[in-house]
Amino acid sequence: MISYIIRRCLMAIPLLFGITVLSFAIIQMAPGGPTSLMMDPNISKEDMKKYEERYGLNDPIHEQYFTWVSNMATGDFGESLIRRGVPVSEMIMNRLPNTLLLMIVSTVLAVIVAIPFGVISARKQYSLTDYTVTITSFLGLATPNFWIGLVLIMVFAVQLQWLPTGGVATLNAEFSILDRIHHLILPAFVLATADMAGLTRYTRSSMLEVLKQDYMRTARAKGLRENKVTYKHGLRNGLIPVITIFGLMLPGFIGGSVIVEKIFAWPGIGLLFFDSAFQRDYPVIMALTVISAVFVVIGNLIADILYAIFDPRIEY
Repeated sequence: MISYIIRRCLMAIPLLFGITVLSFAIIQMAPGGPTSLMMDPNISKEDMKKYEERYGLNDPIHEQYFTWVSNMATGDFGESLIRRGVPVSEMIMNRLPNTLLLMIVSTVLAVIVAIPFGVISARKQYSLTDYTVTITSFLGLATPNFWIGLVLIMVFAVQLQWLPTGGVATLNAEFSILDRIHHLILPAFVLATADMAGLTRYTRSSMLEVLKQDYMRTARAKGLRENKVTYKHGLRNGLIPVITIFGLMLPGFIGGSVIVEKIFAWPGIGLLFFDSAFQRDYPVIMALTVISAVFVVIGNLIADILYAIFDPRIEY
């Protein structure tokens, strides 16, 4: 297992390299530049040239790229072009814990809700419960996250005033776990809705195939209770296809968190990416792109490890 994980990490190096090349090229082709948003339009050409030389903006594109890659290899992502003198790594580390908290809670919420409902829907196929779960899942898949977030803010924050409209904690208040949970409920639920609906559908489909297998009928013929047959003999095999979807969910939370963090003013890397993209803060955008690619690799590794846990026939 360890040697397999090492090989997968080595195989991810070309993937990361390709992602950085494409991202860098796309950013360079974008109209305008960082100086168009942050510099005084009346600034002299000499001062503009000094600024570009300081940040290497007047170097050839390939030199800019290789300079950035070599610095990134040492953990130096450079300085923000908008927030002068602030290291990009410091900006990311200040925001990353908030995004990780949101991702972990959303993932756990999606799993603990989707898998039981998917199993129940499969066991009661074509019943009222099955139709209710199916319709709810389709609504969750079809409804945009930003619309769900705005509706929940209007209902629970504005009208009922049960939950805050946004932020990670109450301003000027002492640290409190309950206060953090209070602020976490809405963004975590909104971020988990689409994946919750998708996991429910995949779990139902996978369990329907498993429940029809011969070994399930044999287990029932032995006199085992239906719950034991389903959750001990069937669920483990039924989750194998779902693991693939779960592995793809993890990097997807980074993209989904951009909209959710913006709506709820959640100070994470999603909100940082949103602001940096509009400000053309190239070093921050490139660093966050690499981090997103790393999450893709981590998601695939977690899926591979879960395969070995749930299916002992798999060997590495």
